[in-house]
Amino acid sequence: MLVRVVYDEFLTGKVQDSYLDNLIRQEKIVGFFRSSGFVRIGRDPIRGGGGKYMGAERRQQMMGKM
Repeated sequence: MLVRVVYDEFLTGKVQDSYLDNLIRQEKIVGFFRSSGFVRIGRDPIRGGGGKYMGAERRQQMMGKM
C-alpha cells in the first residue's frame, strides 16, 4: 500500500508502507498521512520505535483473519 509522506523539505510523495519505518528512523520525513489525518513525527503518537501508541491495537486482530 502507498502512504503519502511529507519530506523535511516539505515536498510530498508516496512510498510503500514497508519503507515508512526506515524514513522515520532516518529522519527523512516530517510526517505522513493515515486515514485519520496528518501525523507529525515527534509530536503525534505513532506505532513502533517512534513513540508510544496509546490507541487500540488492531494489527493482532488482522493477523488472526489471514
